[in-house]
Amino acid sequence: MIENIFKNIIEQIPVHIEGVERQRQMSQIVQQLPQNELEAIREHFQKITLFMRQQEASDIEVGGPMSKDAIWFRIHGRKTPQAKLGKWSLDHSDILCHAMLDKMQINRLLDRGAVDFSYSITQNEHLLRWRATVYFDLGHLALNMRAIEATVYPFSQLGFHKNVARSLSLLHEKQGLILITGITGSGKSTTMDSIVDANNQSVDGHIVIIGDPIEYVHTSKRCLVRHREVGRDVIDFKQGAVQALRQDPDIIIVGEMRDPETILSCLEISDTGHKVFSTLHTGSAVETIDRIVAECQPEEQDRVRVRLADQLRVAVSQKLVPNRKGKRTLAKEVLLVNSSVKAAIRNKNVHEIYQMISESGKNGMITMEQDLFRLYQARRNRRRCGPGLFK
Repeated sequence: MIENIFKNIIEQIPVHIEGVERQRQMSQIVQQLPQNELEAIREHFQKITLFMRQQEASDIEVGGPMSKDAIWFRIHGRKTPQAKLGKWSLDHSDILCHAMLDKMQINRLLDRGAVDFSYSITQNEHLLRWRATVYFDLGHLALNMRAIEATVYPFSQLGFHKNVARSLSLLHEKQGLILITGITGSGKSTTMDSIVDANNQSVDGHIVIIGDPIEYVHTSKRCLVRHREVGRDVIDFKQGAVQALRQDPDIIIVGEMRDPETILSCLEISDTGHKVFSTLHTGSAVETIDRIVAECQPEEQDRVRVRLADQLRVAVSQKLVPNRKGKRTLAKEVLLVNSSVKAAIRNKNVHEIYQMISESGKNGMITMEQDLFRLYQARRNRRRCGPGLFK
């Protein structure tokens, strides 16, 4: 049935039409399909996503001229084609991508060249979610979907020192800016969700999560948890952060500090007495500080530097590294902002901070090199932090 649906759609599109115009016509045809045919395409892809979960794949790739007519999985860091899933021509992949999107998302894709969204299915009463993006690749469509863990990774297994855990807890510190940084695929969202869940279980409060898209959906426990998705519930991160101030929050999660406006908003919100968590694509704590300051206009940089010194509490830079079992484990650099770090930020002596981290292990700080050496020495993947850190 699927092959016939694809064939009928392709036959309606003139061969000479290419690029965006071909995708525009294809989207119109797909959106006008009978509901049973549209659902058949989606159900077929649902089987592929379930197979992806069985293979412990973190990402799935569909479409694009260089895909070799295959669907690709990333499994424990290695991205390979999956011959078991058959051949997917460019037109077949394009049709699948269109079938995944609603009318508003298709319009955004055609206007901007890419669209982000969340995807979810229910299996055995369990909600499975993915973070997805569809984008243009040489006139055709490509889809990436990243699996979101069905359960939250236990905070106790992240290996944070008790001093760091106290700074992450609303029970012990009511305000300040906490940053989780790293390259794409370094586990930032997993760490953030673990921190959110630990607070959700240990203190009475209100958590507002602003995501693009929303990934893990947290059930309210001791905290009331709100989820606001960029593009659906709010225009952008900046607006979501500003609006959150009128929603009586205790913790505000800003999915990513992408621009100077969002950076300034996060600093201002933490300055008003709220606890703010966010992420950046940086590789170290020192780079994180330099990046935040450099993102702002030159005339604003001194003011931003002072506010960052006052509001930053913790900066965690992390990566996932191969372990002896062929999987990946967390390695991290942790900066806990004390009076010396504050002074270094204010006085433009950020280059001194790395040395402060390397010499402050007893206080909870650790450099990436020190943590990698710890993993090597211990020959284990996880280190538990002390019990009751969020109590």
